[in-house]
Amino acid sequence: MRHEAKAILRNTSVSVHPDVFAVVSIEKSHWPNVLEDKSVGPSGVAPFMIFSDPYEVTLILNRTDFENIRPAIGDSRVEANFRMLTFTVELDFNVVGFMAEISRILAEANISICALSSFSRDHLLIHQDDLARALNALGPHVEELC
Repeated sequence: MRHEAKAILRNTSVSVHPDVFAVVSIEKSHWPNVLEDKSVGPSGVAPFMIFSDPYEVTLILNRTDFENIRPAIGDSRVEANFRMLTFTVELDFNVVGFMAEISRILAEANISICALSSFSRDHLLIHQDDLARALNALGPHVEELC
C-alpha cells in the first residue's frame, strides 16, 4: 500500500494558503460561553476547523478570525503563526499510508506538523518558520508546488 501512497503523492499538487493560522485550545467548560457571543464566530471566508473531544475544544482560525474571537477565549492556550498546506488530490477512504508518507518526508527534514483532514483532502499546518524547508522537502515527491 505504501507504493500506492507514493504514486498518489507524485500526482498531487501542494498549495499554500495565503493566510496565517492559529490553533486554540478552549476548556470544555468555557466553550458554551464562547458560543453565547454570536459576534465572535469564524467569518467563513478562510478555512477554519472546530473539533471537540472529551478534553477540549480546538479551533483552527486564520489571523482575522482569531483576532475577532480573542476577547471571548480568555486565557485559552494558543499556538500561532502556522501556514496551511493542502494536498489537492481527492482521496478515497481506502487509501492507506498517504499521510504517513508525507509525515515521513517531513520528519526526515525535522519539520513538525499538525495534520488535518477534510472529507476528501488532507492538509497540514506548518510553522511559518519551517515553510520553505517543508516545501523544499516535499518538492521532489509531488507533481507541483503552488
